[in-house]
Amino acid sequence: MKLDSNNHSVFLLYDHLVLVVKYRIEVFDDEVSNYAKDMFVNLGDKYNISLVEWNHDQDHVHVLFKAHPNTELSKFINAYKSASSRLIKRDFPRLRKQLWKEMFLSRSFCLLTTGGSPIDAVKKYIENQGMK
Repeated sequence: MKLDSNNHSVFLLYDHLVLVVKYRIEVFDDEVSNYAKDMFVNLGDKYNISLVEWNHDQDHVHVLFKAHPNTELSKFINAYKSASSRLIKRDFPRLRKQLWKEMFLSRSFCLLTTGGSPIDAVKKYIENQGMK
């Protein structure tokens, strides 16, 4: 296991994030998911967050990412949700009919530290999302 480090610390911080579409409306397909994933990667760079695994079901996404100890996760998540709502609705006008209000993602989210779970087990769980 390779640890991350900065000038004053050594760390290994993995988090599992689940974001749900407002009202659980089924709008995620591969195209929307890839767009949302690219936004996550681009914004994550500004917050010292790196994507490890991403997958979607029709009404939610699962994200496994690594963060630094100084990362303000709630600020990042709120910035991501705000930007993704605005840009996805702008670039996918077909979704506006299904999502009639401002929000794209629900205000709530689930954020779990991976704790002692093997990262490969969490990655496999996320990879298998949406398969029935």
